[in-house]
Amino acid sequence: MHVSVVIPCYRSAKTLPDLTARLNAVLPTATESYEVVLVVDGSPDDTWEVARGLAVLNENVRAIRLARNYGQSNALIAGIRAAKHEVIVTMDDDLQHPPEEVPKLLAALTDDLDLVYGLAKEEEHGVGRSLASRIVKRGLSGVVGVNNANVLSAFRAFRSFLVGGFDQVNGPHVSVDVALSWATTRVGATTVHMDERAVGRSNYTFGTLVKHALNLVMGYSTKPLRLVTIFGGLVGVAGFALFVRVLWLYFDQETTVAGFTTVAAMVAVFSAAQMIAIGVLGEYIGRIHTHGMGRPTYVVREAVSGSGRANVVRPAVAPANGLTDPAVFHG
Repeated sequence: MHVSVVIPCYRSAKTLPDLTARLNAVLPTATESYEVVLVVDGSPDDTWEVARGLAVLNENVRAIRLARNYGQSNALIAGIRAAKHEVIVTMDDDLQHPPEEVPKLLAALTDDLDLVYGLAKEEEHGVGRSLASRIVKRGLSGVVGVNNANVLSAFRAFRSFLVGGFDQVNGPHVSVDVALSWATTRVGATTVHMDERAVGRSNYTFGTLVKHALNLVMGYSTKPLRLVTIFGGLVGVAGFALFVRVLWLYFDQETTVAGFTTVAAMVAVFSAAQMIAIGVLGEYIGRIHTHGMGRPTYVVREAVSGSGRANVVRPAVAPANGLTDPAVFHG
């Protein structure tokens, strides 16, 4: 097995030397070859100088510096796209994900699985952070439609062909887990030990994670638009009932205000018509939005050339816009 370990780095100058040293000690026992990809996400401290120095001194370490701070998910995708090996492991830079647990993650990636998440034996965050994390997972599962959302974790191992599933994904609000869910349903989890954060404190707060959940719902789901259509239908039913009620009062001569019947009926009918029209328009906008997500039509697991060798350098992926996206195969 050949493994790429991708680590987004931000304000982690103090932890990177220990992190890479521990990875260099444990990975040779679990892999044939490996690389450690450090993606420095516009960190304002000397994280880049430390990462660059580690890459110069160690042939198994690569350092990538982003032009500015793009956020952890974006930095993670940059590192994943730069990874060279057949299995990709992602982990945090704060030593909460112990390098010694990586072999356990790799062992859980059996032939019948494409993606494995590492779940903490005990909750490693506070009450607020844990609650926010559950909100995000609930949103991924119920609204966005991500299977196995309850086992999501930043400590994960997956096969590199899954990267083809989000070749077309762009923009500032990307989600690695949503993109991976587009490419495979063969997902598992294994229990791992998590350590306390070694240095500093997490930049993720309750508010930040709730905002992240809202970005996921708005960015990867058309269900909010569909709710408008449903609401429009309910308003239409209520409007029709009100219309019948007003007519009944009119013919029963209980209406004493001139023109009330006409005005009330028009308001009820046209309110329903407007809501339904907005809902239908939302459905069309939702379809445009779905095409803009970059969700692939399919992802190729492997291909065999005429010589019988299966050596896929870049997995084939059909983009959501239906255009041809050539894959590179070496036979």
